[in-house]
Amino acid sequence: MDYDRQRVLIVDDAPTNIRVLAAALQDEYRVTFATNGPDALAVALRTPPDLILLDIIMPDMNGFELCKLLKSDPVLSEIPVIFITTMSDEEDETVGLELGAVDYITKPFKIPVVRLRVRNQLALKRQRDLLARLTLVDGLTGIANRRAFDDALEREWRRGARTGLALSLIMIDVDHFKAFNDAHGHLAGDDCLRAVAGCAAVAARRAGDVAARWGGEEFVVLLPNIDAEEALSLAEMIRSSAEALGIPHGGSNASPLGTVGPVVTVWTVVTVSLGVATLVPDRDESPTCLVERADRLLYASKCGGRNRVTSSLES
Repeated sequence: MDYDRQRVLIVDDAPTNIRVLAAALQDEYRVTFATNGPDALAVALRTPPDLILLDIIMPDMNGFELCKLLKSDPVLSEIPVIFITTMSDEEDETVGLELGAVDYITKPFKIPVVRLRVRNQLALKRQRDLLARLTLVDGLTGIANRRAFDDALEREWRRGARTGLALSLIMIDVDHFKAFNDAHGHLAGDDCLRAVAGCAAVAARRAGDVAARWGGEEFVVLLPNIDAEEALSLAEMIRSSAEALGIPHGGSNASPLGTVGPVVTVWTVVTVSLGVATLVPDRDESPTCLVERADRLLYASKCGGRNRVTSSLES
């Protein structure tokens, strides 16, 4: 299907070159184009491609300058760049490779060579992406791991500092989880964590959202461009969804649901406590300030009786 095809961005100020390259590649890949450096940067930030074919000689911003900008951006730095150029000077090739380009294609184009070089670089990119995903997934729950969250937080903090848009973070802790393991065993504990992870993952419904296992029985949901009120609503959805799972918890007093037998006996289920922080990122601040604030709000939920949400709106 089309959305499974890799993306190629062609950057060239000559429409003829764009047409030739697009005709050679569009049957296998999703091809977009830009005719100058600033537009190419905007296109790449909006929808990061899997490969960039980049002309060197362009007005205003040449290919070397654009490549340097791409490699300095945390969102775009890993995208392979192939320079397309009439240059054949060894010094120019050295400059491009030192800037991070992976290959050169010279004009006039030899279409079979273009296809082969593009295909090889995209195959390598697919393999790198697969390996990266495998190292960024929590083995128990199947959602993102701490490393993936740290990478996403850094990336979204920089993006928010550039755009001025809010960034929200929900921090989640399973109430009395040690007591749950003691009462029901570690295999049941693993099942419990997987179920709660599913509740967190449902809240991360947009492409840029990240639900991750923070560690132990703690989870986080990173929500770019989400204000405090919407983040609070999503956190409450996670809280109620976790409680609605109805997982029996013999060692908790956070959620009394009913009585059993002639003698009144309160029985409880697994619940979660949550802290929700929202900030507009500041390039002069560390993104850890968002985590620290969410952690303080989570602690307030625990002190307040657990099975509840405390947000920036209340602090």
